[in-house]
Amino acid sequence: MEDELFDDRPIGVFDSGYGGLTVARALQKRLPEESILYFGDSARCPYGPRDQVEVDRFVQQICAWLVARDVKMIVIACNTATAAGLAHAQASFPVPVVGVVEPGARAAAHTTRNRRVGVIATKGTVDSNAYSDAIRHIDAGITVFSTATPRFVEIAEMGLKLSDGPIEDYMADTTKVYIRPEFEDIARQYLEPLRRCDIDTLVLGCTHYPLLKALIGGVVGRKVTLVNSADETARDVDHILRRKRAFARTGNAPTHAFFTTADDVEEFRRFGGRVLAGPMDVVEHVNLPEL
Repeated sequence: MEDELFDDRPIGVFDSGYGGLTVARALQKRLPEESILYFGDSARCPYGPRDQVEVDRFVQQICAWLVARDVKMIVIACNTATAAGLAHAQASFPVPVVGVVEPGARAAAHTTRNRRVGVIATKGTVDSNAYSDAIRHIDAGITVFSTATPRFVEIAEMGLKLSDGPIEDYMADTTKVYIRPEFEDIARQYLEPLRRCDIDTLVLGCTHYPLLKALIGGVVGRKVTLVNSADETARDVDHILRRKRAFARTGNAPTHAFFTTADDVEEFRRFGGRVLAGPMDVVEHVNLPEL
């Protein structure tokens, strides 16, 4: 009977590429005994500019791939994919499926004091109104200001490739070595209109954006609280596993396996290791059939 209170199967996590590794990193930190199976769909990245119907098909395909590998739950670690396909995935698969929008929206609604919340995300996420709807569902009196900031994905990836420092330094806001002046100019163009809206809370509505926390925070100022959906999602996963009594058993030696549709597996390994602040031991290429 005691074994029924534990579940050592891995948590499935997927994203359109590298960004969801910030969620995997948050899961590793919060739930160190849990195994993780990560899927990065880099061959079809970015999802942001794609039609939502197409992204929903991607979500169905990848969730089926993960369920076939016996994961105990799935985390859609991509805001665009969450907005496009979470409800469909929850209705289609026999394991819990969670996304990154609701946890971030809930944290924003509970954090704001003046009830003026900003959201930055890809065009697909902003156009879906996923964050606006989720935040207002919690508190209809909150005013939400959303801005598409697609170049932040490019800046995050370029910044990592340009820098020699460890990614944990960036996540801790201890250095801005990789922030070039042109990056700051782009950030100001995106964020100044939001700052002028007198927001006191800003949702980082793309899983790449926590990598730019120092840059974004420097533009919006210390009075604005940044909400990191990766950390909030890890908290939700913790609560779900607790309620279902589905934690890995105490002392479990976790496995972390990574799969990518990218052609260059070694680049995915190197870059991914920077985001995770640790080695990616098992990385394999996967070919998914065209839809």
